[in-house]
Amino acid sequence: MTNQLNAKLKHWSSWFVMLFCVVALMIFGTQRDSGPATPQERIESISKRLACPTCDGESVYESRGGASQAIRKEIARQVADGQLTDSQIVKAIDESYSADLKLVPGSTGFDALIWALPIAVLVVSVAGLVVAFRRWKVQGSITATDADRELVEIAMQEMSDQRDS
Repeated sequence: MTNQLNAKLKHWSSWFVMLFCVVALMIFGTQRDSGPATPQERIESISKRLACPTCDGESVYESRGGASQAIRKEIARQVADGQLTDSQIVKAIDESYSADLKLVPGSTGFDALIWALPIAVLVVSVAGLVVAFRRWKVQGSITATDADRELVEIAMQEMSDQRDS
């Protein structure tokens, strides 16, 4: 029974099922959003997702620049208004500036693909290495025939003769 289970696990269909499960879990993980609970937490969360337009390498949350303060006030106003989701607020503020202010790519569409693609490449690469190593192991475990042993003996005898002369 155990040998049959091991044989089934070695088939490609098992790898495809495993890959499907990983992809399904990644999709589920990107779609789930617990979100911040209070308006202040929403403001902080949104301001951490936007880059300061005048500072180098700081988020709106970290920066004390005038542009960042204005963006934080706009975020607070839109959160208090309650009509837009966090993603819509980020998009509206990002579109109001000429520079790209988003620090974190979106969790859907092309942005999600950018995050998921390296993981998928890693999984496929590891699976390819496993297959290659197993193939090499099988090829390496082929036993030598009597003809192979005879050829080795002849070659070793010729090498010994060349050294002696």
